[in-house]
Amino acid sequence: MIKDALKYLVGMGKAEIHKENDQTFSDKQLHLIKKPTAGPFVVNTLSGLVDYLQSDFDEKYNSDNPFIVHIVSPTEVKVESPLNNDAGRDYFVKAEALIPHFLFDSFHDTEEFNIKLQSCFVKNEDRDIMLKVVGNIQEDNVKNVKDDGISQAVVAKVGVASVGNVEVPNPVSLAPFRSFVEVDQPVSDFVFRMQNGPRCALFESDGGAWKLEAISNIKTYLHLNLTEEIEKGEITIIA
Repeated sequence: MIKDALKYLVGMGKAEIHKENDQTFSDKQLHLIKKPTAGPFVVNTLSGLVDYLQSDFDEKYNSDNPFIVHIVSPTEVKVESPLNNDAGRDYFVKAEALIPHFLFDSFHDTEEFNIKLQSCFVKNEDRDIMLKVVGNIQEDNVKNVKDDGISQAVVAKVGVASVGNVEVPNPVSLAPFRSFVEVDQPVSDFVFRMQNGPRCALFESDGGAWKLEAISNIKTYLHLNLTEEIEKGEITIIA
C-alpha cells in the first residue's frame, strides 16, 4: 500500500516535458479543458433556418467568423461555426424535414396503397394512372394476372359494369415527398409490382440519384434566400 501511495503522489507532481526526434513527450497524461460549445435547437423548415440566420439572434457572424451551412442530406441541414482553438464547433441550429412515411420495397394492400399514393406523392400523370389501376382491380380475378417479368396486366373495371385486362405501368416516374416542402421534390423511376391479394409495391430504381437532386434543390433555395449574406462572406454553404 505504501508503494502504491508513493506512485500516486509522484503522479500528482508537475509534468516534465521531453524532446526527442523533433517530437514532444510528457511523463504524465494531460487532459485538455476544452472551450464550451453551443448545442443546436431544431426547426422543421428551411424558411425557419433562414429566419434564424437573418435574425442575428445569438451572435453576429461576419466575413472573419462566418457560419457554415452544411446540407447533410435531403432531410437535414446544420448551421455551425468554424473550428475553434480546440478543433470544436458551435452547433447553432438544425433543420429536419417533416415528411410522410411510405415503406418502399414492401407490398401494401390496395386500400392502403391508394391512400399513400394520394398523401405521400406529388400529383403527376403516372401517379394518376396508378390510382386508376389500383382503385379498379377486381379482387376475385387478381389470380388472372399476366406477367412477363417486366410489365403486368390485371383484370380491372374498365367501365361502369364491365371488366377487362388493364396494363400496369412499369416503370413509373413519381415524386414522393422526401425532402423539405419548400423545394421541388425530385422525380425518379420506380418498379411497380402487384401480386395476389391484391397487393402493390414500389421499388426504387434510380440508385439514389434523387438524393443528389434534392440536395441541389436545397442549395439553390438557400442561395436565393441568403444571397446578401453569402455575397458578404458571412455564410458558406456546403453540400
